Amino acid sequence: MAHEINLNRLAVFTALVRAGSFTAAAEQLGMTKAMVSQHVARLEQELGVTLLVRSTRRMSLTEAGVTFHADCVRILADAEAAIERVGESHDMPRGTLRLTTSLDYGIAVVAPKLASFMRLYPAVQVDLVLSDHISDVIAERFDLAIRGGWLRDSSLRATRLGGFRQLLVASPAYLAEQGTPRRPEDLPAHRGIAMSALPTPLRWTFTAQGGARRTVRMRQAAQANNAAAVRGLVLAGAGVAVLPDYLVEEDIRADSLVALLAQYRLPEGGIHAVYPGRKAPAKVRAFIDHLQGKTP
Repeated sequence: MAHEINLNRLAVFTALVRAGSFTAAAEQLGMTKAMVSQHVARLEQELGVTLLVRSTRRMSLTEAGVTFHADCVRILADAEAAIERVGESHDMPRGTLRLTTSLDYGIAVVAPKLASFMRLYPAVQVDLVLSDHISDVIAERFDLAIRGGWLRDSSLRATRLGGFRQLLVASPAYLAEQGTPRRPEDLPAHRGIAMSALPTPLRWTFTAQGGARRTVRMRQAAQANNAAAVRGLVLAGAGVAVLPDYLVEEDIRADSLVALLAQYRLPEGGIHAVYPGRKAPAKVRAFIDHLQGKTP
């Protein structure tokens, strides 16, 4: 029988008992007195019991009505609490933030940001998955993915967090042994370290200050499947490579690596936060803001 009950009538019945009359209940609910009476009559019909005894001057609850009213009050209170909890989770970051990003960017940027984010929002737990393959955000149940490079067409929502420069680098030891390239045309004579995850890892296009472009194809000496491993090979003097600035800037400042052909630009990439759904939950919105520097 429960599936035949119109649950909206529970709220009308409870409001009627609270108001004490059909007229007062109608005013509170914003409906006509006849509609309130109709709802209660149909509720009694659906339940198969009499809830109210009506007279021209007053109404009173039957024994079944008293018991049912107490249950209705509890049910509606539980519903309001559930709605409030959903609202809190929508407005206040809480729960588990499950996100994925590449190994190099995750270690260099995302992990430190997550640590400070967790201090700001102690009700949030973190599940960080580092992988250099493009994860299926929906199928793998991620709240958020941080992706570097150039976005593919997708049904996911995307927020640009910033960008990065690509830098051509080599170690001082390698350059002392093999010489320093001065022009893009010098590069094919050098040992290239390829990041195999890229579609054309050894085909590099340089843009001069005047806008002229020069594309070179490197000779492969080694390859690795993520940028952190490529960096390790370059630091060890294995060859030259193109790497993102966030991964090598500290090495350049420490003179562990040398930035080459500074008078030319390589294509710049973007850093994007991508997530499913029309509107991100509070924990996702808050972490995107944190990555953008909008929180302390």
